[in-house]
Amino acid sequence: MSEAYPIYVVDDDEAIRRSLSFLLKTSGFSVRLFDGGLPFLKDAADLPPGCVLLDVRMPDMDGLEVQRELRARGVMLPVVIMTGHGDVDMAVSAMKAGASDFIEKPFEKFALLSCIEAARKQSVAARGAGARAQEARARLNILTDRERDVLNGLVDGLPNKSIAYDLGISPRTVEIHRANLMQKLDVKSLAEALRIAFHASEA
Repeated sequence: MSEAYPIYVVDDDEAIRRSLSFLLKTSGFSVRLFDGGLPFLKDAADLPPGCVLLDVRMPDMDGLEVQRELRARGVMLPVVIMTGHGDVDMAVSAMKAGASDFIEKPFEKFALLSCIEAARKQSVAARGAGARAQEARARLNILTDRERDVLNGLVDGLPNKSIAYDLGISPRTVEIHRANLMQKLDVKSLAEALRIAFHASEA
């Protein structure tokens, strides 16, 4: 790895920030420390892609609020929630809201590094899927409404005759729309056209 992968530690406990900073730097990461959710959110939109280690219980703003605010602002950094004993319910809520993982204090070095690596892989996959979906939606935008209707029928597995019946047009007209949409999408097979439609529907 040419550049050290950034880790953003958000925790109000100075001793934890110090120990995590040492552990992560000696493991080859670059580290930025934040002593609360508000200072972190102030910089979050401008941070390079990295992983957030986010404490659940902080006085200024708890980890769940920070995470919700990140999503609201469109900041898609992967988040690993750090919890104390008895905060597992909160961690589960955080994961339902999009956190990559949670880890309970005190944690082993190997467990922490495994969480970070899993979050990183998940983030890369999500970015790839997001870009793929965006590209697919842009390609579908060049279709007419009727061509989209025909493609949706094909996605549902319907034969030309059923699509024609549903749309109130002739099977021959469906064939023409089908040929046109495949030409516009620059695909040679129905499978390729369907793949674009499926990618476009990815979140």
